[in-house]
Amino acid sequence: MKIFTAAQIREADAFTITQEPVSSTDLMARAAGKCADWLMDRFAPSHSFFIFCGKGNNGGDGLVIAQRLLEEGYQVTACLLEYGNRASEDYVYYYRRLQQQYAGRIREIADVTAFPELPASAVIVDAIFGTGLNKPIEGWLAGMIHKINDQYPRHTIVAIDMPSGLMADASCRNTPVIQAHHTLSFEFYKLAFLMPENAALVGQVQIIPIGLSPDYITHTPARYHLADKEMMHTIYMPRPPFAHKGTFGHALLIAGSMGKMGAAVLSAKACLRSGVGLLTCHIPRCGYDIMQISEPAAMSVTDELQDHSAHFHEQADARYKTIGIGPGLGAATATARSLEKLLSTYKRPMVIDADALNILSVYPSLLYQVPAGSILTPHPKEFERLFGATANDFERLELLSRQAVRLQLYILLKGRYTAIACPDGAVYFNATGNPGMATGGSGDVLTGILTGLLAQDYAPKAAVLLGAWLHGYAGDLAAASLSQEAMTANDIISHLGAAFLECFY
Repeated sequence: MKIFTAAQIREADAFTITQEPVSSTDLMARAAGKCADWLMDRFAPSHSFFIFCGKGNNGGDGLVIAQRLLEEGYQVTACLLEYGNRASEDYVYYYRRLQQQYAGRIREIADVTAFPELPASAVIVDAIFGTGLNKPIEGWLAGMIHKINDQYPRHTIVAIDMPSGLMADASCRNTPVIQAHHTLSFEFYKLAFLMPENAALVGQVQIIPIGLSPDYITHTPARYHLADKEMMHTIYMPRPPFAHKGTFGHALLIAGSMGKMGAAVLSAKACLRSGVGLLTCHIPRCGYDIMQISEPAAMSVTDELQDHSAHFHEQADARYKTIGIGPGLGAATATARSLEKLLSTYKRPMVIDADALNILSVYPSLLYQVPAGSILTPHPKEFERLFGATANDFERLELLSRQAVRLQLYILLKGRYTAIACPDGAVYFNATGNPGMATGGSGDVLTGILTGLLAQDYAPKAAVLLGAWLHGYAGDLAAASLSQEAMTANDIISHLGAAFLECFY
């Protein structure tokens, strides 16, 4: 799914109006009518609705919703915020219709003191400002935003298209923004919905299809995308019937150190579950028995050292389709030297995670030696150590993309909507996964999956998109079976088979 900018969404509206053709008022009625249907599906007529309307098209949506609910017998108060002298044409059109039929249900508000008294059953609908907002809300309107937020969580707050005060394409940190329980957004996710800093503002997002032109959507390029199951079906490669283990590649996993062999085991198990043909694990001597007993399907090569590895570069040769490095590796000086030698000799795309990333942050010049097309998988703190701090999530996203282009790498920034920046400047967000995956070893599992897919001749972009999606989807299946609280990283691995079966068989 493409994620369009606010300007592109306005273009999509205009294109639809011209090409369908449909009038702007009818398109508004179509969009707002679906929002009204959503509200009526979830709230009985015993609830009172207070719909706060600005004077633009978002306010027009609110007026349509008010009329629809009133026609269905709901108790509705349309609270019209009086500011400025201009209103959009569509707002004026629906204001006149509402005034003709339900004048007694309209309440004009010109300052915060006129805020209505809400009954216990009240539902607040925010239709003040939509995607057209391009600066922070100020003055008494900011006070109105704070007044509405004072009702949270006592009253359910539903935002239409976007919580008012939120900008689609820029940070609104420390500015007045409606805090919504639900956001009913038209046709597309907005970039703002995927930023961690806005998580408490947008609540649960519901995408409402409104029939915007498929020609515009198909032919208009977008920098940002939301990875979905449909995309995964175009990536997934079914296995040929006469395949053998050599068909699916031989991967080398460099992982583990004293006290951290669990990370190596989890990564190895996930790599094998992802379908790799052969897996060799380079581990310190202290981990030999652990690996052989925990995962007998993996071959083990031990380092000369007991507690950590310092000679893995000697193993990295052409027999390995790819290398995954980092889980539980440790960051000893000798390990860092071996990583430097590895990067100077092995030139295929690899997966770099955890302690290997920490070594790169200490020796940043090594970043330029990482083979093009490799996949880096930092969590936010690792990303900051690698590339520096930013003021907000939007700046971090720009930095993420810039570094992926500059280094010609795929950089996967872990989070609720994991962001995957590509060397061509595109950014994909992964929508699968849940808070139950915030547990030790989850990242090691992801490294194993990505390594296994790369070894099977998935292109790096395909591997990182499919791997992130499968990792999250397996986590969703685990949570559904075990609860978010009780699941562990092992449960993600054990549900990988179900993830493949549900999606591709």
